[in-house]
Amino acid sequence: MHFSSFPRTEPPVHFVSDVMGIFKLHERIIGTASLTKGLSSDSVMAALRDDLCKIGFDIETGKSASGKLKRPVFFGEDGRPFRQYEIDGFHPKWRCGLEIEAGRAWMGNAVYRDIIQAMVMVDLDHLILAVPLGYRYLSGGKTVVSKDYENTITVADALYSHTRIKMPYSLTIIGY
Repeated sequence: MHFSSFPRTEPPVHFVSDVMGIFKLHERIIGTASLTKGLSSDSVMAALRDDLCKIGFDIETGKSASGKLKRPVFFGEDGRPFRQYEIDGFHPKWRCGLEIEAGRAWMGNAVYRDIIQAMVMVDLDHLILAVPLGYRYLSGGKTVVSKDYENTITVADALYSHTRIKMPYSLTIIGY
């Protein structure tokens, strides 16, 4: 397991070691470097949920509307959110969002969606984006490995290093 933080000119935020400790604690179950077939993002979250909650994260509890965790983007009449985006987890004290992706992280463009949606979420100052080190799939009868962590790092490097863009939050990418 690895992580990279952005912007590269600043040290990782203080709580990254706590979150990485939880991922490493469950590496045998969720680690894509050793698994022949990776888990779904829901299965990865199920393995991590209790420990993430213990350190203060609110975590989605299911796929039904009542189990979803939403963050406001815009507020309307009477101060009610009228635009919200779903997120896997949020730590209110750290103002930290958490997204855990699996099979569709890179090839399904989930990485891009997560990065863009986090840009407009209210009270989000840091995003932790967890992606597989390698996602294995069959193509033409052969096993192919998509290097999701490396690909995600490349995108973050471009966004956080380019002079045309000022990202509104810091980012940690975890490769599991």
